[in-house]
Amino acid sequence: MELSMKKIFAFIVLAAVLVTSCHEPEYVAPTASRSGITSLTAIFATGPYVDMEWGRLEITDPDETYFVIPLSYYYPSDSENKVGNYQIKVRVRASIANNCKIDPPLTILDLTEENKFTFTDAAGASREITITGKLVKSSVCRILSIEAGSPAVTGVVDEINHKVWLPTDADLSSATASVVFSAHTSISPDPSAARDYNEGVTYTITSEDGDTKVDYLVVRGTPPTIDYGYSEASMERLFNLDPATAMGLPDFGDPLNVSMGVVEGKLVVNLADGNAPRYYHQVSGAYLGTINLGAANPSGAIASDEAGNLLICNYADIGQTLNIWRTASVADAPVLLHSFTNDQDVPAGTTMKVIGDIDDEAVITIVYDGIAEVTTSSRFRAVHISGGAVVSDEVLDLAGTGLAWGAGANNGTCIVSGSPDLSGGWYGAAYDENALYWFKKDLTVGSRLNGMGPDNELMYLNGNVDANNLDSKRFNNARYMVLFASSHFPSWWPGPQIYVYDISSGAIAGTNVWDSSALVFSIDNNNMYSLQNEKGATKESTASGDVILSPSPDGYKLYMYYYDHYAQMLGGFCVDCLKR
Repeated sequence: MELSMKKIFAFIVLAAVLVTSCHEPEYVAPTASRSGITSLTAIFATGPYVDMEWGRLEITDPDETYFVIPLSYYYPSDSENKVGNYQIKVRVRASIANNCKIDPPLTILDLTEENKFTFTDAAGASREITITGKLVKSSVCRILSIEAGSPAVTGVVDEINHKVWLPTDADLSSATASVVFSAHTSISPDPSAARDYNEGVTYTITSEDGDTKVDYLVVRGTPPTIDYGYSEASMERLFNLDPATAMGLPDFGDPLNVSMGVVEGKLVVNLADGNAPRYYHQVSGAYLGTINLGAANPSGAIASDEAGNLLICNYADIGQTLNIWRTASVADAPVLLHSFTNDQDVPAGTTMKVIGDIDDEAVITIVYDGIAEVTTSSRFRAVHISGGAVVSDEVLDLAGTGLAWGAGANNGTCIVSGSPDLSGGWYGAAYDENALYWFKKDLTVGSRLNGMGPDNELMYLNGNVDANNLDSKRFNNARYMVLFASSHFPSWWPGPQIYVYDISSGAIAGTNVWDSSALVFSIDNNNMYSLQNEKGATKESTASGDVILSPSPDGYKLYMYYYDHYAQMLGGFCVDCLKR
């Protein structure tokens, strides 16, 4: 079998990583162009959170000599776990400029003490530096969500202007409210008392450390919006958590197929392990419970549509029945939406996606997996819903395009529809394919974005990542598609990557995944890599992941969540379409 130059280059880089991966440096490789220390990171060295980042100090003064790393008083931050007793044994890493060094090398430090080192800059000049730590309480104080009135109206939070809109015509002149706010903070006045939201109520959130206060005006009214898409100014990171230590999910060593959905403003996570999916607060990531599974079988994947409906499917081997259940609440048992017999020669159900509203018009896609060491696959199933009913259900084959994929979460793929009416074509990418495709409605290749860097000097999508996590949704007159390349080998470069495209015109014009004219948001491999935890990949596991887009049912906000099981990263972003 002949290898392309791209494959040969990827192999050479991979081999180089293998040769050097046996030695782990005590500090992060030089990352800054200016002279000095740019950041210090404290990592738990003992206890249940070992290898997790505890605190980080960003350093702007290149001549600073005394460094105090802030350490969270609680860990995870929304828990009641006081972790000060771990301060005497903390692993510390430094990010420093080229040709600089710290002597002796940083290892395990007692951050209750002042630790002395010699820092030598690129010019050879040396000075004594001191590194210590301090337990700090959080200064974060914000309203995460609010409901007011009966029946409850969900507020639209404008975090930039600290204003909350209650979009309803109902009388809220004497209404009570339920407010979710940052952990360990306080709110005043008491929202459980009846107040006049027609005129507006101001709530004050006071931070955990008591030094920060933020006033939010909560008022009945319809927020003004922009005409198209989302406001770039509204982009905010919601959370980036370790699934095991912060969210109670399995560690990376467990072979799992992970998937996500959103229902009732809650992020639902499915592990396809026979247990009921767990759900979390969609803004904070705080654990809330497990869904009522009823008779549904979540051995396959879950997904969610644009109207707040959660879909659940089972894994169907050859000849078995694949069922798709639906629910609009974590408390209500799912009911059967659609079934079909898997009459193909490969299994299905590992991946499921949906665009549109299943009570109106939507397209559900389910991928047929390859079989390990037996065969690849190029097929997927498209279920078209119109008027709230299934109007077509067909198997589509991309073999004519040359795209094929392997088995399951590790080597499979994800195919998403470009529109709820089948007119937008299909988007797909597969592990080791190194490209993102747009297929026209007739299944011919409409456009292809390369995944490698110029002259193969930069690696974006390659055999070290799984470029097979996609989702598509409509939001404020636009259509978006997201590609999340999760880690196939988390301890090797490159790290995970996120690319969001405006697909309103169908085609994803351009040459590369990172500079397409359709690209509206991205996080490159270096920045995502810095967010994953310190566990790396010390043993074989399943390189599974997922990414979802979730418009709020009221149409004002668009959420995006990513889950990299192998790299142990689960996080989210949020944007809105408010006019400011």
